[in-house]
Amino acid sequence: MRENDPLAAFWMPFTANRAYKAHPRQLAAAKDMYYWDVAGNRILDGTSGLWCSNAGHCRAPIVNAISKTAASMDFGPTFQLGHPLAFELASRVAELMPDGLDRIFFTNSGSESVDTALKIALAAQRARGQGTRTRLIGRERGYHGTGFGGISVGGIVNNRRWWQGLPGVDHLPHTHDLSRNAFSKGFPQHGAELADDLERLVALHGAETIAAVIVEPMAGSTGVLIPPVGYLQRLRDICTKHGIILIFDEVITAYGRVGGATASGTWGVTPDIITMAKGLTNAAVPMGAVAVHHSIHDDVVNNAADGIELFHGYTYSGHPVACAAGIATLDLYRDEGLFQKAEELGSYWADAAHSLKGKAHVIDIRTIGLVAGIELEPRAGAPTKRATELFHACFDNGLLVRATGDILALSPPLIMEKSHIDEMFGKLGDLLATIA
Repeated sequence: MRENDPLAAFWMPFTANRAYKAHPRQLAAAKDMYYWDVAGNRILDGTSGLWCSNAGHCRAPIVNAISKTAASMDFGPTFQLGHPLAFELASRVAELMPDGLDRIFFTNSGSESVDTALKIALAAQRARGQGTRTRLIGRERGYHGTGFGGISVGGIVNNRRWWQGLPGVDHLPHTHDLSRNAFSKGFPQHGAELADDLERLVALHGAETIAAVIVEPMAGSTGVLIPPVGYLQRLRDICTKHGIILIFDEVITAYGRVGGATASGTWGVTPDIITMAKGLTNAAVPMGAVAVHHSIHDDVVNNAADGIELFHGYTYSGHPVACAAGIATLDLYRDEGLFQKAEELGSYWADAAHSLKGKAHVIDIRTIGLVAGIELEPRAGAPTKRATELFHACFDNGLLVRATGDILALSPPLIMEKSHIDEMFGKLGDLLATIA
């Protein structure tokens, strides 16, 4: 029986479907810093779509590259074959990575990048004669996508409650500390010692059982949790000491979000593997990638028998249209100096965000690069409701923000101007006063 409801067929991801379909808010168009809804109202994009359209929307060079490539080769397999765009993009990505992370494996999303990175870590340990190293270590409140590997090492409660994860996984404590670090600009001062909990896990399980540790340099989806001063370096040092592969999940932080091509490079801490997606193609075509240190690649490839060295991959790994979008996106970042612009706007952005201190319900503000997390006091007996209502109020008043729990996250396109920053935080300040 055919339904008359045009919204019924689409089962929406990470959405309260009943609530949305009772009061739908739909986007119809996008350009540069703005969306337009189906009624023609303009909405300032304060979130780069979903942390991903870093160069702004519908940029002509990317659109043209997609169109040209789709017309000449809509698909080219990369199983035992190849095409020039995949090799070109891999070389371009490798140039932007920290020294040594110059072997690139293409995926289609951040979730796939994480599962790929975990598999590569396990394969590398086995190739090194460390086959007992099968344990994976994530972090509380971490988000690493929705594959079974990602939800296993992830630490967002509902993701873990719903689905049975992989065995042999443990978690570090998260770094969020309102009592000592509230209203921080940049790296919080307190909490580097939390990295030392990895030594406890090594003592508990034995280093010979641990393959890899994965963390986000900055945890984005859980509400902008910024690493304390020295924390990431301590993780790096402990992993090196015990022969553990360190993976940074940079699906959010890569491609300008914190002022450089990667948080790793900008903050001076080099992992063994970096996962990425989102800003790689400006989200115009889905794509992800994993940057791997060449020594790990060589361990896996050179120690394998003849034939396929890593039994892993995706039909659309290195899809030609996605590669074209990625190359055009990297050209835009370079030609418009967008990573540098993000760095230059950082202080103005931070000051504007922290101007909300003292506004109704605000209990913390944290900023780094062009990211801001605004934490609201939970409503008694109704956690998350206040932030959700503010998210809706912002949209209805021409501003797109992201609500996660009782936190609003902002991560606008890198092409923004100071006037856009003023508009974002001006509207937020006004609307906070309207929320009970």
